[in-house]
Amino acid sequence: MKVLIVENEKAIALEMADFLGKEGYLIEHAWRYASASEKIFSTTYDFILLDLGLPDGDGLALLDELKRIKGREDGVIILTARGDIDDRVNGLEAGADDYLPKPFSLTELLARMHAIIRRKHRLEKNEVQIHGFSLDIKNHQLSYAEQRLNLTHKEFEIFNYLVLNKNRVISRINLTERVWGDILEVNSDSNFVDVHVKNLRKKLAVFADISWFETVRSIGYRINNL
Repeated sequence: MKVLIVENEKAIALEMADFLGKEGYLIEHAWRYASASEKIFSTTYDFILLDLGLPDGDGLALLDELKRIKGREDGVIILTARGDIDDRVNGLEAGADDYLPKPFSLTELLARMHAIIRRKHRLEKNEVQIHGFSLDIKNHQLSYAEQRLNLTHKEFEIFNYLVLNKNRVISRINLTERVWGDILEVNSDSNFVDVHVKNLRKKLAVFADISWFETVRSIGYRINNL
């Protein structure tokens, strides 16, 4: 999953990036309003961790920009030293999913991110059951009948993203961006996504029929769970 950290205090931003990176998240930074605005306009994220007190603009205005973009579902957590109730209310009313005042615990931040994932995807807990497989989002594990599959990090992230977006066609470009990061650095002629999906399918097929794991010709992939 891809996270944009909009925070001008670099020590805090780097600490978050290090912690979340170890949890398997892809991290991008924006230290100022202007650079954050450019990134939000060109890229979608699973989470935006947004400081309100930016040196060249107000984080709430940036949130307003995001909400004006049609179809955006980025999860937004406001991170700020502003402790007034009015600031919290304004942030939530503007469309933020949560509000965490500084200083905060990184483990609490992660727990709140997991809670947002559950709400957005209507999950009761951090596990998803699909066609006999159990996907543990929190611990990055996939199992079948209590047998754990030995997936690489990228294979897990591919399956995780497709499952959370089940019944939707996910393009190769979208999948590449969410799992590998900056698609501009990827050779457009490369079939590395297909190679990873092929290897993932082989591991899944050891345990069950996977006809529900569909390749949509010339576009990407879909996991069907009707």
